[in-house]
Amino acid sequence: MNYIIDTHVLIWFLEGSAQLSDTAKAALMNPRSKLILPAIVLAEAAWIVRKAKTNIPSVTSLLSSVKRDHRMQVFPLDQTVVEKTIDLNAIAEMHDRQIVATALVIQSQGEEVALLTCDRNITDSNLVSIIW
Repeated sequence: MNYIIDTHVLIWFLEGSAQLSDTAKAALMNPRSKLILPAIVLAEAAWIVRKAKTNIPSVTSLLSSVKRDHRMQVFPLDQTVVEKTIDLNAIAEMHDRQIVATALVIQSQGEEVALLTCDRNITDSNLVSIIW
């Protein structure tokens, strides 16, 4: 299973936060899970760390944690994702559109995907399978 990770989920996972649901935590802890980070998620997480809004000590630490986890793959924000983003009118926020668009692009390649998020705007859109 391919799990697309939302920004807060990534931060909470790396912090070991109790804010993660048990279902999301199980998916993130499974050694067979393929964890996909949309590029925008990594950028947003770096911004959150830089602004000291997390207990992750530095952007370098964040990037090292992502790089060390062999299950994590950063998915690029390329033209295909941007084009898919344009028509996702059910989602108000641009970054959330890019996350969902990434999931939809990977799904269109024949892969099974679920998005790990508790973001209400994304879940209410019903555009992609959500795990929380």
